[in-house]
Amino acid sequence: MELLVMTVMSVGAAGFGLLLLFILIRSFLHICRPNEVLIFSGRTHSTPDGGSRGYRVVAGGRAWRMPFVEKVDGMDLSLMPLDLNVTNAFSKGGIPLHVHSIANVKISTQPEVMMNAIERFLGRERDEIKRVAKESLEGHLRGVLAKLTPEEVNEDRLKFAHTLFDEADDDLRKLGLQLDTLKVQNVWDDVKYLDSIGRERIANVLMVADIAESNAKAEAERFEANARRDAQVAVQEAETAIIQQENDLRRVRADLDGHAKAEEEKTTQIAAQARAEAEQQLQEIRKRLEELRLQADVVLPAAAAQRAEELKARGEAAAIAESGRAGAEVLRLLTESWLAAGPDAKDIFLIQQIESVIRTVAAQVQSVSVGEINLVDSGDGKALANLLAGYPAAVTQVLEELRRTTGVDVVGSLNPTPKEA
Repeated sequence: MELLVMTVMSVGAAGFGLLLLFILIRSFLHICRPNEVLIFSGRTHSTPDGGSRGYRVVAGGRAWRMPFVEKVDGMDLSLMPLDLNVTNAFSKGGIPLHVHSIANVKISTQPEVMMNAIERFLGRERDEIKRVAKESLEGHLRGVLAKLTPEEVNEDRLKFAHTLFDEADDDLRKLGLQLDTLKVQNVWDDVKYLDSIGRERIANVLMVADIAESNAKAEAERFEANARRDAQVAVQEAETAIIQQENDLRRVRADLDGHAKAEEEKTTQIAAQARAEAEQQLQEIRKRLEELRLQADVVLPAAAAQRAEELKARGEAAAIAESGRAGAEVLRLLTESWLAAGPDAKDIFLIQQIESVIRTVAAQVQSVSVGEINLVDSGDGKALANLLAGYPAAVTQVLEELRRTTGVDVVGSLNPTPKEA
């Protein structure tokens, strides 16, 4: 418990110390805004020129105040608008004028000028500073009006403002102030002097305008007359030029017509000559074409047929020769095969040609034409069988006739008799 109490007391003492430190810092650290200056007075400070003064100026930033020794005051540097009204201010020439203008003044930031403002206005209200500046500017405004004519004040207000700047600058610097802007809003007078000037100028302007209009009308009429005269001359010249051009055109057209006729006759003759030459060339071409057609229709087919017959005869002769040579070669090969086969050569040859031989025999048998056959059967049913058996017998008879006439025994070759041992 005692430890907790001691901890709480320590934390409280630390917090109190921090709060006290914050209060001290807040009391002795001064921050200067951009639109103000701070004056620390109470101690002596050296100036750049070797002198000394009892304050220092801080423009922007922050600075520490020496406790119990220095005092801090602030001066506002923002603009102070002034409404200047000057009445019955005599201008050059004795004409009383009323002038309404707007001015903006502020405390100067130039160090040597600011010192004057600090010495004169430190600790004083802004309204009092504005009053002093307004009275000073109005006094200078009257002095400037006395040097200018009403026309200059009304017409050249920029010159008026520059003149007021030059007049008031020295006195404002002594007060530590500077004039930023000055605008003349209105200038008038009670005796209507400026209105009279305006009416006179308006009348002069109207008179000048009337004269200018009259001169312009006269000049326009003169120009119109000159233009009309020039137009008539131009029309006449144009008509003359047109007639001359038409004459030239007719002459050129006649020349062109004559030239065209001559060229046409020349062209006609050239065309007739060219036509005759073309006709002659055409006849030559037709003659040549007939010759070529005759050659193509008669001569070339005849020559081609003759050549074809020659080639055909040569081909047939060559085929016969080749066939003879092939037959001789076949016979030679057959003879060699026959000799190589020995005594069995005839049978081998017959076996190889058996199909042709049988086909020939069958054809011979089929070539026999038999008309209507009437069978008389004795009752034993052998009449039809005997008729059908006659066909193989006919084949056998043909084969026997073939053996007798050619010596080729087909049946014996197909059914050979065993040789004796």
